[in-house]
Amino acid sequence: MRIIGGDARGKQLFLPKGCPIRPTADLVKGALFSVLRSVSEVSFLDLFAGSGSVGIEALSRGAAKAVFVERNRSLAHAIADNLSRCGFDARSEILAADVKSAIRILSERQVSFDIVFADPPYDTGFIDLTLQYLAVSSVISREGLLVLQHSVREKLPEKADKRFILTDQRRYGDTVLSFLKITD
Repeated sequence: MRIIGGDARGKQLFLPKGCPIRPTADLVKGALFSVLRSVSEVSFLDLFAGSGSVGIEALSRGAAKAVFVERNRSLAHAIADNLSRCGFDARSEILAADVKSAIRILSERQVSFDIVFADPPYDTGFIDLTLQYLAVSSVISREGLLVLQHSVREKLPEKADKRFILTDQRRYGDTVLSFLKITD
C-alpha cells in the first residue's frame, strides 16, 4: 500500500500484522482524486479510516488538514506512524472513536469539512447509519461533498436522507464511489 500522487508519492504505508481491513485499492484512490480534481487547501475528513491511506493521499495532494476517525486503536496508531513517515503530523488529527461519537465531537467543536470520505465495512448497513449521523450534524460544510465508498451489493437508501442528493456514482469492480452534496 502506497501513496500514488502528490508530495509523498511512492511512500509506503504500513498496517499492523493480521489487520482485518480492506484497504482502498490504488485504482479506486486514483479514480477518486481524478474525479475530485484538486484538493489543494481543502479540509478532509476520513471516516472509517483504516490505514488512513485516503486521507494521507489527500494531504499529499495539498489538503490543508485532515482528520482521521478510526475506532481500532492499533489502526489509529498505524495512521499516526504513517502520517509521521510522510511528514503530515502538523496538518492532521486522529480521533480514536467510533464514527457516531466522532461526528458528535466534531459537531460540538463546530468543525466542518470540505470533503468527507466514508468507507464503512462492506455489507454491514453502516451506509444508512453514516448518512443518519451526518444528516443531523454540521461536519460537512455548506458547499461540501460527501463521498461514500461501498460494495456494489449495497445500494444507497432511496431517499439517501433528504439532506443529501446523489450527484455522481462510479463503479470500479466490486467497489462503488457515490458522491453526494448537501441540499438546503
